[in-house]
Amino acid sequence: MRLEVSATRMELLRLKKRLVLAKRGHKLLKDKQDELMRKFLDYVHLNRDLREEVDKKLKDLYTLYYGATMEYDGNSLKSLFFISDTVIKLEEKIVPVMNLRLPEFTSEIKGDFHSFGFKDVNIDIDVVLKNFQELLPKIIELAQVENSVKELSEEIEKTRRRVNALEYILIPNLEETIRYISMKISENERSNLTRLMKVKEIVEQH
Repeated sequence: MRLEVSATRMELLRLKKRLVLAKRGHKLLKDKQDELMRKFLDYVHLNRDLREEVDKKLKDLYTLYYGATMEYDGNSLKSLFFISDTVIKLEEKIVPVMNLRLPEFTSEIKGDFHSFGFKDVNIDIDVVLKNFQELLPKIIELAQVENSVKELSEEIEKTRRRVNALEYILIPNLEETIRYISMKISENERSNLTRLMKVKEIVEQH
């Protein structure tokens, strides 16, 4: 669609400069989109592998847990878990990816999940808690990676809309308007030349 502007040389020059900037911006955004997609796919593959690993281990732990807790009532089981003196410390580091700031967490576990005595529980519960303590950093990493996938997908969608707006709307409109103004200027120049030739012819006849 042609832009509503004056068909002048000044406007033609301004639109040509704007077209150069639009094409440069389009290339930069396309490069950004490609890099975001590369990062996104890396995180998607990592997320898939982590999800499979965590889901499998959690399934095994829950199966063992339910079997091991059959001999306990709910209150006594809760009281065992409240004995734990475990403290989980999370540290956040911001990782810049293009113009995004993605959080990256590291965890430090102090204390022991199974700080109660062996006489209080059967061995299976002790195994469950020990394995869960080992699995916790993976769960934290999975949450972090899933958040990164979400952030990247949203940024890719925003970048894609901007790329499409430049590629299919602004740049074609600028090119069409430049062609129209160039044509109008050429027509005006031909008309002016024709008038000048007629004036010259009239002057020469007198």
